[in-house]
Amino acid sequence: MSWTLLFSRLIDLLLPPLCLLCDEPVPDRATLCPDCWKKVQFISHPFCARCGTPFDFPVEDGTLCGSCLADPPPFAKARAAMVYDDASKRLVLNFKHGDRLHSAKALANWMSLAGADLLGGADALVPVPLHRRRLFARRYNQSAILAQQIGLASGKPVLVDALLRIRNTPQQKELKRKERKDNVHGAFAVPPEKKNDIGGKTLVLIDDVLTTGATAQECARTLLAEGAEAVHVLTLSRVKSFV
Repeated sequence: MSWTLLFSRLIDLLLPPLCLLCDEPVPDRATLCPDCWKKVQFISHPFCARCGTPFDFPVEDGTLCGSCLADPPPFAKARAAMVYDDASKRLVLNFKHGDRLHSAKALANWMSLAGADLLGGADALVPVPLHRRRLFARRYNQSAILAQQIGLASGKPVLVDALLRIRNTPQQKELKRKERKDNVHGAFAVPPEKKNDIGGKTLVLIDDVLTTGATAQECARTLLAEGAEAVHVLTLSRVKSFV
């Protein structure tokens, strides 16, 4: 038996693996117990070919949702691992605000599966940035941590500083759709020294939640305006439809 395996078993003995949601014992680290697994709505076909909105009925490949037909987003495609509901919300908030960084690998693995078609043709990953004041208060950028884990698994480079949040915008959660769009307008920028890193590249924007799509769309517009060839969006969770 290797020392690594022996050490791992010793850790499991002293600190038994717990479910990421309910803290019940589980066989392996960074996973869900069977009951919690049933509660999480992982997204699979059918969904909108553009934004990834899940459909409740069978559709043909390439079908777009009403929102994408009426107002096509600037990003090429968006995919998410799970629906943002009561169960997944706990996962997101525990990771985002509860210092449960040990869950990053599992969350990133689920995202990698959901975004396999995006990652395959990507040149690099770009996390949605936090403003420096919010980063100082929170101590870490959850999107950057997810991007780093996805980058390790996929072999894709992560451009952590390719996109900056230049305005400390109010939090979006209490804002309506139009207010969210106005709130983030002009909030992002590409540093001059990073323009060569994104020019002509296919990029995957990484974030934790896709709600109205306002932040993702503004980030995509900024990257495209600075020369990116295409921008996709990959998130851990998303609301079932844009609100």
